[in-house]
Amino acid sequence: MDNQIIYYIMGGSAGAFVLIILFYYILSKKMQTSEYKRIQALQQGTKEKSFSGEILFQKLYLTYIKIPFIKRYALKIRRRLEIINIDDEYNTRKGTAKILTKSLAIIVPIVLVTIILTSSNYLLMFILLIFELFMIDTFIDGSVDKIDNKILKEQIDFFSEIRHAYHEFNMVEEAIYQVSQDDEKDVSRQGEKIYEILISDDPEMELEKYYDIAPNSFLKEFAGVSYLTKEFGDRKVDGASLYLKNVNNITQEMQLEILKRDKLNYVFQSLSVISIAPVLLLEPLKSWAISNFSFTESWYMGKPGMIVQILILILTFVSYVLVRKLKDNGSTGINTKNTENPWQEKLYKKKPIKKIVDLFIPKEGTKEYRKIRQLLKDSASSLKMHWLYINRITLAIVTFFASIIIFAQLHTVAIDYIYTEPTTDYDIIRRTIRGR
Repeated sequence: MDNQIIYYIMGGSAGAFVLIILFYYILSKKMQTSEYKRIQALQQGTKEKSFSGEILFQKLYLTYIKIPFIKRYALKIRRRLEIINIDDEYNTRKGTAKILTKSLAIIVPIVLVTIILTSSNYLLMFILLIFELFMIDTFIDGSVDKIDNKILKEQIDFFSEIRHAYHEFNMVEEAIYQVSQDDEKDVSRQGEKIYEILISDDPEMELEKYYDIAPNSFLKEFAGVSYLTKEFGDRKVDGASLYLKNVNNITQEMQLEILKRDKLNYVFQSLSVISIAPVLLLEPLKSWAISNFSFTESWYMGKPGMIVQILILILTFVSYVLVRKLKDNGSTGINTKNTENPWQEKLYKKKPIKKIVDLFIPKEGTKEYRKIRQLLKDSASSLKMHWLYINRITLAIVTFFASIIIFAQLHTVAIDYIYTEPTTDYDIIRRTIRGR
């Protein structure tokens, strides 16, 4: 009986195999028809590969925004790229994922090596990890700045083509439309946006909106000049078109800006990294001093040595921030933060916190209130009054607790070293003789 069941199974399997072969033969014949070939040819140019780089970056973007620490950097890059890639979600996500992937590919191996090599020295590990955090921040900003500089250089050719097209059509919007058909250039998206503004029902309102999202001031000027020319017409000044003169002036300003940025990049090329270098030398210098001059160990292990090291860390951080501010070209870095509902506003909406903050805010109409309001206006700050005081209170609280922790730790270190310090006998050069 068992043998018969085996024979039945073998026969059924053989029959199924024959049916599969026949089905494959019929299907292959059908697929060779001219209609199928025509459809396949149409799909050939548009079908995306399942493992293409385009799809990979889109999937990586969705992954990055789910990871807490990486999400902060992803949104930071995204906010800057959104200004350049107007209404282009696909390219914004792709650019964000590409920059972040390159940064992670560099920083993750370095972090792992740092942790492995400095596992026995937590202070050195902390210093190196902070340095690497600054390094990735510098790399990300540099990557976005390259895109911004690229679009600025493209604007030179873009405006040159605008001048030729304006001579041909003698219509601002038509000239911008024709030049903006080049999809290979990033600046073409800006041209399309300006064209949409000029032909809209309310161009003045749309122009105001564009001023908030334009990647640089030169495109704002160009959009404004184009709008005025379309609305009120062009006129001749010394036999030349006023519109074309304005475009030439904007082009000259852009060329000066490009030269300025190139010079800034050259001057500050490695200054951001150099500004952090003192932190990297703290531990090696300490080890060298202790090994050659043993009496310095008591200084390094006591309060004075710890305070000096902490001050070096703070000064290095301040120097790094100042260098970054000086190097900033002030283009797409503007308006990259969430000014609609930041963390200050979320905190202020909570009633207990609101009551505490309101105690510190000067009342409206007072001299102090008017003074702070005027200072905010003069600095062109987007901060509201209660946001400013939330920042101040938060900074005061953080400084207070950080100071307590630091002083408590310094006191503990001093006491511990006094209890554990062996009796020593040394001179300045020779090694210490311990354990008297």
